[in-house]
Amino acid sequence: MDTYDAVDNDEHPMLGRLIKLGLFLLVQGIAVMLVAFVALLVSFEPGWSATTEQASLLQPGDARSGTLLLKEDGVYTEAIRLGIDVDVTVSGPTLRARITQVFRNPSKDWVEATYVYPLATDGAVDALKMVVGDRVIVGDIKERQQARVIYEQARRTGQKAALTEQERPNIFTNSVANIGPGETVLVQIEYQEPVHQSGSEYSLRLPLVVGPRYNPAPIAQSVDLRADGSGWGTTTTDPVPDRERISPLVLDPGKDPPVNPTSITVRLKAGFALGEVKSHHHNVKIESPDSATRVVTLAGGTVAADRDFELTWKPAAEKAPSVGLFREHVGDADYLLAFITPPAEQTTQKPLPREVVFVIDNSGSMGGTSIVQAKASLLYALSRLQPSDRFNVIRFDDTMDVLFPASAPADAEHIGEATSFVSALQARGGTEMVPAMRAALTDKLGETSMVRQVVFLTDGAIGNEQQLFEAITAMRGRSRVFMIGIGSAPNTYLMTRAAELGRGAFTHIGSVEQVEERMRGLFAKLENPAVTGLTAKFSEAKADVTPVIIPDVYRDEPLVLAAKLDKLAGSLEIKGRVGDRPWSVTLPLQNAAEGKGLSKLWAKRKIADAEVARTMREATPEETDKTILALALDHQIVTRLTSLVAVDETPSRPEGEPLKLSELPINLPAGWDFEKVFGERPQQSPMQLRERRADAGSQPATRRPMPAAPDAIRLPKTATSAELKMIAGLTLIVFALILFVFNRRHPLLTDAA
Repeated sequence: MDTYDAVDNDEHPMLGRLIKLGLFLLVQGIAVMLVAFVALLVSFEPGWSATTEQASLLQPGDARSGTLLLKEDGVYTEAIRLGIDVDVTVSGPTLRARITQVFRNPSKDWVEATYVYPLATDGAVDALKMVVGDRVIVGDIKERQQARVIYEQARRTGQKAALTEQERPNIFTNSVANIGPGETVLVQIEYQEPVHQSGSEYSLRLPLVVGPRYNPAPIAQSVDLRADGSGWGTTTTDPVPDRERISPLVLDPGKDPPVNPTSITVRLKAGFALGEVKSHHHNVKIESPDSATRVVTLAGGTVAADRDFELTWKPAAEKAPSVGLFREHVGDADYLLAFITPPAEQTTQKPLPREVVFVIDNSGSMGGTSIVQAKASLLYALSRLQPSDRFNVIRFDDTMDVLFPASAPADAEHIGEATSFVSALQARGGTEMVPAMRAALTDKLGETSMVRQVVFLTDGAIGNEQQLFEAITAMRGRSRVFMIGIGSAPNTYLMTRAAELGRGAFTHIGSVEQVEERMRGLFAKLENPAVTGLTAKFSEAKADVTPVIIPDVYRDEPLVLAAKLDKLAGSLEIKGRVGDRPWSVTLPLQNAAEGKGLSKLWAKRKIADAEVARTMREATPEETDKTILALALDHQIVTRLTSLVAVDETPSRPEGEPLKLSELPINLPAGWDFEKVFGERPQQSPMQLRERRADAGSQPATRRPMPAAPDAIRLPKTATSAELKMIAGLTLIVFALILFVFNRRHPLLTDAA
């Protein structure tokens, strides 16, 4: 007779029940563990085609890799899936990008999908197409509220519709209504953007993921509004009134498979013989049809949308062209785009002493590799200070420390103290950027013989950008603000606008390997005189030039002008001072080459000018909105006041059939630490928990809530109680066996009991 039989009788009923309970818990724990293991096998799918498939019912282990699951009525179905294709054509000084988002609905429900995604800050979005089967529906530019009304009407009546809205100049939302079971809908947008140049290097950046934003909580003052007519009430000031629209669902890379597979093709037609062409953060294949053309594709076909794609190219000649002039005729006007790189000042004069205030972001979003890059960059910057310089270091998260009471001499003792301070920093907490910028711009020395520079290292992951811009405008004084974007997906809109308002420059560092090279380029700007006093004059044409007030240009940076002309005649003369010497260049307009999309780039830059004028209180909000709306409608581009909408005239969702909302998630940017950003979430997926402790990470507790079940799309839990059940089961079995053996050896004690 075995042990189980020995205890499973009337003499030992308690031992029998313990062993049965233990075995039950052990078997249940093993079963749960197996189910969780199957769910964990779900991983990123390298790619998929945009073909229509009928929805099917699944068990947790049946889904293809990279699939999110929705549990309803005890059965799992696939949630909506998104694939992205990016096709870019570079034509000399500009590029045209086509972004195709493929929404596939493998579920049995009718779905409305929304997806928040990034685009280039300088990109002018001007085209939308929706493809349903063999039908292509072209979108129209409308005022934002009108476009929303059109979309909502189509949504209610069962018509397929697509809506493209701008949340920030670099954040957009696509909404697609009435995607039927098993259907695939393609939404394609296009934008125009200028190519960036720095010295002999040209580049483009394709943002692929919106980094989670820190949104400061609203400040509210309230009293009781009584019936006695006292008049007291509640006022609320929200620094991020659209916080819900810029806070998409974020997956935990430690628990969830990556989503949104993306393919990229760049057709590079530089207009000159090419030298080195380099992708900085992705493995690529490069084909060379001829000396001035390259075709760049991803080596692996697709990648997860979790970091920016950066491509740079250089001319085969040792030096890049220093001047470029391009024209486009649209309607009754000519548009001009000019690139002029002033000569670098060769001077033997002793450089002016500088006061440099370094600001480093050590908030939660800087966790992972970002804080490593930021600290390495700042340590390099400290090593470049000269004995005649003075400096200070400020670190911030949702608190702030200023290292020295006032800027200290750049001697060995103070630099050593700063080095220790920076080396000990760790990422944590929220991102209260505005107080740190104000502290950096506070000029305690007031020493006008020194050049005052603020070097700000951050990923820019905040939603209250406007507050930062207003602080710079109000307090910049004689300071120059240089922004250093850190990490795989920085907020380039914040960086470029802050540098513009601060009369400085923007540098991006996307990896530790780029630290020395990019910081060396930044110090070439910091240590050499800027080209100042720049003016532009057309000899014959009447011109509307942007920017109206031409900013200073730093070493190796081109001056980029866009203009609308009444005629293409005469010349353009640029004047300025390089260091202490006068400089000028004259460009004959008739020699301008044909360009593409220049009218839209001019309009986009004029809109940016209008936003700057509002920030600097040179125009009222009403005047600004009027200017932006007129430019957007005239040139058919998306802005915060205009949207693109496309509606299929044929209703497709049967009357009475419910429509479910699917908020498509995004990946956490590569290198970010999930727990540093959101705080720990034991046994819960980020899609199941939209709230967090206010002090747990860099995101506030006011993130957009999930829709109520059953509309919510949730992941199956991968953190389970399996281990506890198995441990409890084994413990009960062992305890029962010990009692059994003890009873066999000491029957008298048992009988006495």
